[in-house]
Amino acid sequence: MDTYRQATRAELDLAVEWAAAEGWNPGLGDADLFWATDPAGFVCIERAGEVIGTGSIVAYDDAFGFMGFFIVRSDLRGQGIGRDFWYWRRDRLRGRLRPDAAIGMDGVFDMQPFYARGGFEFTHRNLRMAGEGQPRESLDAGLVPLTELPFADVAAFDERHFGFKREAFLRAWIDPTGGQGWGLVHEGRLVAMGVARPCREGFKIGPLFAEDEVGAERVFNALSHHAAGQPLFLDTPENNSAALALAARHGMTEVFGCARMYHGPAPDLPWPGVYGVTSFELG
Repeated sequence: MDTYRQATRAELDLAVEWAAAEGWNPGLGDADLFWATDPAGFVCIERAGEVIGTGSIVAYDDAFGFMGFFIVRSDLRGQGIGRDFWYWRRDRLRGRLRPDAAIGMDGVFDMQPFYARGGFEFTHRNLRMAGEGQPRESLDAGLVPLTELPFADVAAFDERHFGFKREAFLRAWIDPTGGQGWGLVHEGRLVAMGVARPCREGFKIGPLFAEDEVGAERVFNALSHHAAGQPLFLDTPENNSAALALAARHGMTEVFGCARMYHGPAPDLPWPGVYGVTSFELG
């Protein structure tokens, strides 16, 4: 008999390993950062003392939720095991949120019809672009490490583009071990920000938020410099043509993608300012 329950910290490590085996290329420090964001946000299926399925149901207070890490052990797929677990996850997360809150997800394209039957509506595709980090002789003026900026300014800029407060997550995310976070300041205002974190393969940039294309380009260049000579990935919203153009200018090509979907009212986000989403797992 299968049991659905909250996962332990060690079982989150297992979920990350399974994600790596699926080719999702998780960040080296993702498990610690994700757990610190919401320890109650990770669940699993247990059968005969073994974990056979995983998933995340992370809540940002009671205002917004995000589902990810939906994986059934590879040798047990095709048996309907994940279906009931997925609905249980959806309802458990719904119970952690206020009635008018939305739940988001970045689901693989093949599963989109299933998620739609569960009440999720498609908004756009987020496309993973891959290239190589490029060195630069010098960094643009106005770039400041995110850790050296007032945290309140960073959190406010992030909230404007993500749609919700996530300060506990953000404090750790902007200073990844082996990675880098940059902000662009113009006339005393933060106008762009981005983070590159080391992954199983190369680096991922996310988020990349900016008020305009120039700011996005400058922060991207600084992060690309940090990853010089290594694989570099950027998860671009397809509904931001400037983001796709940025990736193209830097020789990046599509290698993977997900459907952004929402259960409940989709947040009204400034997608023209989102050049790279933060994470397919946590939004």
